[in-house]
Amino acid sequence: MEDAASYYVVKKRALPEVLLKVVEVNRLLGTQKVLSVQEAAERVGISRSSYYKYKDDIFPFHDSTQGKTITLACRMDDEPGLLSDVLKVVADFHANILTIHQTIPINGIASLSLSIQLLDAGSDASGLVSGIEQISGVHNVKVLGME
Repeated sequence: MEDAASYYVVKKRALPEVLLKVVEVNRLLGTQKVLSVQEAAERVGISRSSYYKYKDDIFPFHDSTQGKTITLACRMDDEPGLLSDVLKVVADFHANILTIHQTIPINGIASLSLSIQLLDAGSDASGLVSGIEQISGVHNVKVLGME
């Protein structure tokens, strides 16, 4: 039997369209621009039953991370100033670095582990990860954990 409390971090592009539409229904209901679940579901093109089936099982990553600690692992080139660029992205998101560890580079690639506390209610962890991924010289960023 599968553990009902298991969680996965999945990129948006890997999600079935119905799950993305459930998130959109939740957003519409949260803005109070619609009167009912039926109206919101019709606007995004899913049935009410599909909404109710998944409504408690999917939510944007950033909604669950505000005021939380996330741990990231990055692989990056061994270039002067690259770590500083990563730390600037973290600072731009008004986050605290709790721990940081960079390995000795092997074949020009270093591994970086960051534990970050997101304090600002406006912080978006997915935006933070995307910001780090977009830095030239950063090969990948993985979310290892969240508390």
